[in-house]
Amino acid sequence: MNHWLTILTLVPFIGGIIIAGLGAERKILVRGVALVTSLIGLGGAICLWLNFNAKSGDLQFVEKFDWVPTLGIQYFLGVDGLGALMVLLTAIVTPLAILASWNVEDRPHVFHALVLWLQAGLFGTFTALNFFHWFLFWELGLIPAFFLIKLWGGPKRSPAATQFFIYTMVGSVALLLSFLALRLATGSFDFIELAGMAKSGVLTTKLQAAFGWKNIGLIVFFGAFLGFAVKVPVIPFHTWLPAAYSEAPSPVTMLLTGVMSKMGVYGFLRILLPIFPDQIRQVLTPLLWLAVATIVLSACAAFAQKDLKRMLAYSSINHLGYCLLAMFAAVSMATGVKDAALQKAAALDGCLLQMFNHGLTASALFLFMALIEKRSGGLRGLEDFGGLRKVVPVFTGLMGIALFSSLGLPGLNGFVGEFLIFKGVFPLAPWAAAISTIGILVTAIFLLTLIQRVFCGPLNECWAKFPDLTTGERLLVLPSIALMFILGIWPQFILGAVDATMMKLVQQLTF
Repeated sequence: MNHWLTILTLVPFIGGIIIAGLGAERKILVRGVALVTSLIGLGGAICLWLNFNAKSGDLQFVEKFDWVPTLGIQYFLGVDGLGALMVLLTAIVTPLAILASWNVEDRPHVFHALVLWLQAGLFGTFTALNFFHWFLFWELGLIPAFFLIKLWGGPKRSPAATQFFIYTMVGSVALLLSFLALRLATGSFDFIELAGMAKSGVLTTKLQAAFGWKNIGLIVFFGAFLGFAVKVPVIPFHTWLPAAYSEAPSPVTMLLTGVMSKMGVYGFLRILLPIFPDQIRQVLTPLLWLAVATIVLSACAAFAQKDLKRMLAYSSINHLGYCLLAMFAAVSMATGVKDAALQKAAALDGCLLQMFNHGLTASALFLFMALIEKRSGGLRGLEDFGGLRKVVPVFTGLMGIALFSSLGLPGLNGFVGEFLIFKGVFPLAPWAAAISTIGILVTAIFLLTLIQRVFCGPLNECWAKFPDLTTGERLLVLPSIALMFILGIWPQFILGAVDATMMKLVQQLTF
């Protein structure tokens, strides 16, 4: 048995403990240790990715032994294409966020320790396969994020952090109650074992036998759904996100939107779809409407914003709405649909590609926002700038690439995921796919409006000396920009690794 996943999770956790003990006075050492620790995590994630057998949809790098046998709790780690991809995304975004927060002066040892503990929580969430073990990491990701917003956020950071904590905690409690019910009925916390019971139809029978209620499976499903819906977030459980994203420091927002929001989508793919496919089919039409609302209404809300960070926050909800559309459509009966399994696989492949691409692009956009705020003294209004293209051509060009990636321009990474999602969803749920295209149109309008108001038109003379990107800043954004082109031209880099996993999930959903 190897211990790669355990070591990968422990590296940022131990690094955070070391940094917390260094003290606030040793700022350079604190930053250096934080960066080196995150780069070690990146190196480990790359090694994991390179040694991952892309042709197999089975779990790999498995670690499993009894932890608390009397309670059915095991230390169970493993990754398939989904887990490996999310580990890689976490490892990429974290060092970029640390570099973006290099000049944090207020308690830098606490700040960087919390960032590394957040990374450890994310690594654990994407690799743990027993609910008890997984839930510990799920909550570990919540606590550092709360303090990062609360202690280093903007003027309204306290209510934003409180709202973030309450929403996610309510979701976590509902999730916990659902899995306690599953444990009482089945005696298991094991995600893989529970999915097997769902496939055979035993899970629903055991729930009904344990509680004596005909619709207990649906009640348990809704509890788990709420836990993940808040984290994505799904409209109408989204109201915490704009405030949290806009008040958090931009480097922290990079982590929130780049990786933490993927915890919810990951929960749908790893837990809800395999364990509750029958329950999802019972309420499929309302769920599809929620996905459509998440796509269209969030895009319209983004268009109405005057604060650039709030605009990008609503844009994040919009982009993850496409993932919801793909996942719910993949559970549909697909009666009379030609090559239904291939269409579902295409939608789910697009979902995973969208998760990774959105994490990359959204974190890059908030990195650019951090650079704008740094240069403007904290200004970030849509009407505060104008004509910046004339004085900062490199900044304009590179941020423009990230914006066009978010828009879904062919040739950049944002296009392929959305294309595959719609390719798969149109045969499975044509009405939902058709209405959702409104979101694409509105997204194009508000992102082009952003480009026009901030970078084009006459130059606002107060920004005549607005500095362009330094060499260090160009090197900081270069990895994200390069990956946008690479994945836009060669999406097989990801699709080749996740397709077998998604085909296996489609087989799990076949009835």
